[in-house]
Amino acid sequence: MQQAPDQVRDFCETALDKPLTHFDVLPPSGSDRRYFRAHTADKTYIACYNANIRENKTFIYFTRHFRGYQAPLPEVLYVNGEENIYIQEDLGNTSLLDILEQQGFTSEVYSLFQQSLKALAQMQVRGGADLDYNQCLTAKEFGKQAILSDLLYFKYYFLDTLKIPYDKQQLIEDFEALANYLSHTEFKFFMFRDFQSRNILVKDGKVHFIDYQGGMRGALQYDAASLLWQAKAELSDEWKNNLLDDYIAYLDEILPHPADKTVFVSQYNGYVLIRLLQVLGAYGFRGLFERKAHFLTSIPLALKNLRWFLENKRVGIVVPEMDRLLNIIVTDEIINRFENVKAGAETPLVITIKSFSYKKGLPQDHSENGGGYIFDCRGILNPGRFEEYKTLTGRDKEVKDFLEQQTKMPEFLNNIYNILDISVENYIRRGFEHLQICFGCTGGQHRSVYAADAVARHLRNKFRVKIDLEHREQNIHEIKS
Repeated sequence: MQQAPDQVRDFCETALDKPLTHFDVLPPSGSDRRYFRAHTADKTYIACYNANIRENKTFIYFTRHFRGYQAPLPEVLYVNGEENIYIQEDLGNTSLLDILEQQGFTSEVYSLFQQSLKALAQMQVRGGADLDYNQCLTAKEFGKQAILSDLLYFKYYFLDTLKIPYDKQQLIEDFEALANYLSHTEFKFFMFRDFQSRNILVKDGKVHFIDYQGGMRGALQYDAASLLWQAKAELSDEWKNNLLDDYIAYLDEILPHPADKTVFVSQYNGYVLIRLLQVLGAYGFRGLFERKAHFLTSIPLALKNLRWFLENKRVGIVVPEMDRLLNIIVTDEIINRFENVKAGAETPLVITIKSFSYKKGLPQDHSENGGGYIFDCRGILNPGRFEEYKTLTGRDKEVKDFLEQQTKMPEFLNNIYNILDISVENYIRRGFEHLQICFGCTGGQHRSVYAADAVARHLRNKFRVKIDLEHREQNIHEIKS
């Protein structure tokens, strides 16, 4: 069977009717979809391979429908006969979150949030008015059962892991009461479902939306809550309040009649709470169950976000057991469980990371420890078996793409991160001076080099620890402090 990248490349050349000058495999997303950037002499395109045909059909239907209402979505240009590959316009790589992180809370960034909310309102109300909701991937509507599902997701994958005693029957009754209150909202139109700044691309000063294929009919407030309360964005209370006022003003221009602001904001706060808990459930599942380090490190920020909400906002319904538990999980004691230690200027620990070839022997550890971790990368498919990668190393983009997209290297490294994090945190706390971590493969050229670089980056980002990185067979030695 032809591999997906080859299928996509062949379809791009056929559909575009011009040769490709470059063909890039893009980093994997959180889904099973695989993205590629096809370059011609004068233009670039984004191609998607997805074996889930139903999802593709929904995405294409939503795109063509909402573009008819001037929604800022990527144009779908070509779809293959099997409907597992489609080509769309390239909107670049810069998200609204990227710009926020680069520029900070400037007037330009604020205007991009305004532009996003105005386009969202148009897409929700005017585009959602005659949408065929039978095309939705899951449920047609985000109603009581969907709200309960998000609350139970939080309960099972986050709350229950903390082992805090609670009245289960009372908590379920609180969930039911909150779901009833929020599902009886006056305005239900299209709900994007994951409207956050990572899914808003900015090109030439204009915003564009991606990843809306999970949308359904639902409350208008949910998407605004998702954007303004995204933990990673850390918007100020002033920005949140002013942008919410802007959003309500945009809606009042296009709704059949103006919203009752008091009721609208009260239910908006309820959806903020639902969104915050749904995110904690996701972080719990990905971090506590799948043991993915990135999600574990996001939990403290999400809990602090929830704490601020509980201290400053009100939902127009009494849910006593739920309130009691939420106020427990945002205490410093609980948050500290998820805060990882950071190295400081006085931290003595230096981590030596090496790549090597087993054919040339194991690396020596010249510290007083006399050893450390050695991980064998030879169980990962070797890029060196393929002619186009033989002269490259694990630092070249083509090899990185191959290892990330076509091997089990990501799964291999996720397990290694979990092992190493335990030792590194312990060594920092105890004032140890040295830890050596080595990665070996057949030639010390592809897999071990990639893995050593990835682990160095992970430990620097998570612990701010000093790294002494050596690729032995490549004669590369770098100090990262």
